[in-house]
Amino acid sequence: MWRYRDVLPAVEPVTLGEGWTPMLQSRRYENAWLKEEATNPTGTFKARGLSMAVTLARHYGLKKLAVPSAGNAAGALAAYAAAAGIEAHIFMPRDVPFANYLECIAYGAHTTLVDGLISDCARIVNERKEAEGWFDISTVKEPYRVEGKKTMGYELVEQLGWEYPDAVFYPTGGGVGLIGMWKAFEEMEQLGWVTGKRPKMIAIQSSGCAPVARAFREHEHASTMWQNAATFASGLRVPKPYGDYIVLDIAEQSGGLVLDFPDEDILRSLLDWSRHEGLLLSPEGAAATAAYDHLLATGFLSKTDRVVLFNTGAGLKYTDLTAQQMGLKRPVTEADLPARMPVGGIITPQ
Repeated sequence: MWRYRDVLPAVEPVTLGEGWTPMLQSRRYENAWLKEEATNPTGTFKARGLSMAVTLARHYGLKKLAVPSAGNAAGALAAYAAAAGIEAHIFMPRDVPFANYLECIAYGAHTTLVDGLISDCARIVNERKEAEGWFDISTVKEPYRVEGKKTMGYELVEQLGWEYPDAVFYPTGGGVGLIGMWKAFEEMEQLGWVTGKRPKMIAIQSSGCAPVARAFREHEHASTMWQNAATFASGLRVPKPYGDYIVLDIAEQSGGLVLDFPDEDILRSLLDWSRHEGLLLSPEGAAATAAYDHLLATGFLSKTDRVVLFNTGAGLKYTDLTAQQMGLKRPVTEADLPARMPVGGIITPQ
């Protein structure tokens, strides 16, 4: 992403090779491209924002960073903090994908699993940060993660020949990626790099946690706390995004939408793209592809409209959650069974 250093803060980067991810044309939809963020370090788009935030943290001499996370931001902070020699303090829900927990431990981060949601993790960070000397690196609470994520907007326009698509589909938990892209569009227009009508911004949530979609439907300026949030798209399980009002404003300005889909539809789209496109999407990415199918079926978009669908992370990071959603269990083999021994002519477990 540092190819865009002229429009980024002027610092020496902490980089692991993030950015410039592939733009893959669909095999079935001539005008649909998938922006494959799975190829980033730690397997998700979160690497962009955390590369930038950790870079500036090192620049300003910060020693301890803390983050509440639904999973993938935690892994990215742990990685970049390790690369920068900075302490990382991670707070995640206990039921995050196991890959997220493993990577935080492997990178040496101080990791706490919380009985609750990302909102509970954020409360703990806020209560303890002053006494512990942590800098809270939560989304929209510091100014630099959005600078890293805006590079997705620069990339998609450059990869499409310096032209806007008609629509951008973005899975939205915290929504900072969408906010960053909108900022990038404004900057590129001021620089004269792109002209024309900006894309419709389509934000997508899971019906199990859809505070921004609900607010959009009800024409509210901000969301309210979503109760009993539950979805296997763990990155979308954010019951009250801090930047929700900005996402709602962008959707309105662009002529876009904020939609939500049940986990059953998300899984169906995930398997559809696996079997027909050869791409194992994250559940969040599959929410975007489900939304594209829906908007084609309803006539909001046509197949001639050029669209960019974001797969925000690697499907393999969600192996445990997706398998559970599929009802898939590891096959039991003879080697998995307890050893048996004969006793008085009866075979019993050893």
